[in-house]
Amino acid sequence: MSSTQSSNDLEQGLKPRHVTMLSIAGVIGAGLFVGSGHAIAEAGPAVLLAYAAAGTLVVLVMRMLAEMAVASPDTGSFSTYADRAIGHWAGFTIGWLYWWFWVLVIPLEANAAATILNAWFPDVAIWAFTLVITLLLTATNLFSVKHYGEFEFWFALIKVVAIIGFVILGMLAIFGFLPNSQVSGVSHLFDTQGFLPNGMGAVLAAMLTTMFSFMGTEIVTIAAAESKNPGQQISKATNSVIWRIGLFYLVSIFIVVALVPWNDPSLAQVGSYQTVLDRMGIPNAKLIVDLVVLIAVTSCLNSALYTASRMLFSLGKRGDAPAAAKRTNRAGTPYWAVIMSTAAAFLAVFANYVAPTAVFQFLLASSGAIALLVYLVIAFSQLRMRHKRVAAGETITYRMWLFPGLTYAVILFIIGVLTIMLFQEAHRMEILATGLLSLLVVAAGLLVSRRRQREKLGALVLN
Repeated sequence: MSSTQSSNDLEQGLKPRHVTMLSIAGVIGAGLFVGSGHAIAEAGPAVLLAYAAAGTLVVLVMRMLAEMAVASPDTGSFSTYADRAIGHWAGFTIGWLYWWFWVLVIPLEANAAATILNAWFPDVAIWAFTLVITLLLTATNLFSVKHYGEFEFWFALIKVVAIIGFVILGMLAIFGFLPNSQVSGVSHLFDTQGFLPNGMGAVLAAMLTTMFSFMGTEIVTIAAAESKNPGQQISKATNSVIWRIGLFYLVSIFIVVALVPWNDPSLAQVGSYQTVLDRMGIPNAKLIVDLVVLIAVTSCLNSALYTASRMLFSLGKRGDAPAAAKRTNRAGTPYWAVIMSTAAAFLAVFANYVAPTAVFQFLLASSGAIALLVYLVIAFSQLRMRHKRVAAGETITYRMWLFPGLTYAVILFIIGVLTIMLFQEAHRMEILATGLLSLLVVAAGLLVSRRRQREKLGALVLN
C-alpha cells in the first residue's frame, strides 16, 4: 500500500484464534456478571425462560446473518446486506443506528470501568480514569487490527475461564462437595413462591432486559471480514453460538437461582455472581468479581470502538459517511473512522456533564430498541436475499433452518415484542426515542440518495 490517503482496504490481520475467541466471548459483558441480578429479581427462577427465549432469538438471527455473511463477507455486515436486499435507505439507516448504539456504549463501559478503579484508587477522579481508558483503547485500535485481536483474545479468555470456574464451583456447591459453602441443592428454584412467582408478564419484561445483553454476538461477522477464510470462520462461530449461550448464560444463571432465593436483595444490589460466591464461602469474592467485571467492560469498550469504526468505514465506502471514514493507514486500519467514533463518544460524555439529565436520558433511550431493529432488518434481508439468490440459480452452502417458516416466525416475534414495549410504561420511551432517531436517519438517507442520483445524472449529461 503506497499511500495512506488512497488506501481504502482493510488488513486481513485477525488470526483464526482471534475470531474464535471473539465469537466465544464477544457476547459476555457486565450484563451477565452484574445486570443479571436485576432480571432475576424481576422474574424469579423463571428468568431462565427469559434467557432461553432471548437466546433462541439470537441463535436464529445469527443463523440468518451467517447465511448472507458466508456467501459475501463484508465489514458492513447486515447494513450492507440490507442495502442490497431491501434498499439503500435500509442499509443507511441501520448502519448509522448501529454505529450510534456502539458510540453510546463506549462512554458507558468506560465509566463502569472507571468506577471500579476509583473504588480502589479514590484519589483519582472517575472522569480521569474514563479518559485514560478510552484513549488507551483508542490507541490500540489505531495501530492495527492485530492489536485489537490480541487484546480481545486475552480479555475473552479471562472471561471464559472465569465463567467456567464459576460453573464448576456452582456444581460442586449444588452437589454438596464444597466444604465452606452455606448453600447447596436446587431447592430455591421452587421454594420461594414457586418457579413463576411474578407471572409471565415479569418473564416478558425480563426477556426485554436480557435481550440487550446479547447484543454483540453479530460482531464476529464484522470481524471475520478482516481474517483469512472469512466464510469458514463465520460458519464455525455461528455453529457454536448455541452451546455458548447455553453454557455462559443458561447454566450460570441456573446456578444462581438454584443456590440463592430470587428475592434476596443482594442479587440486585451487589450482583448475582458476587452474591453466590459469598454464599459459597469463596474468599475475596468482591475483588474477584470486580476484576472480572473490569476486564469484561474493558473488553466491551474495546469491541465497541472496533465495531463502531468498522461500520463507519463501511458507510464511508458506500458514500453514506464522510469520505475520510474510508481511509486506511499502512497497517490497513481505518484510522479516521476510529477517531471519529471516539470523538462522538466524547461528545456524548460532554453532553452528560453540560446538558440537562433529560437530554442524556433521551440519548440513552434512543439506543434501547436498536438491537431489536437490527434483528428485524437481518430477518427481512435474509428473506429477500434468499429469494434473489434462488432466482439467480445460486448454490446456497450455508442455510437458515426451516426457511421461510422460521424467518417469518422471527419477524412476527420481534414486531410483537416492539408492540408490547410501546404499551409498557417502562419501555415506551425507548421505542419513541428510537423511532424518532430512525425517522431522522431515514430522512438523511433519502437526502443522500437523491444527491447521489443527481450526481449520476449530472455525470451522464456531461458524458
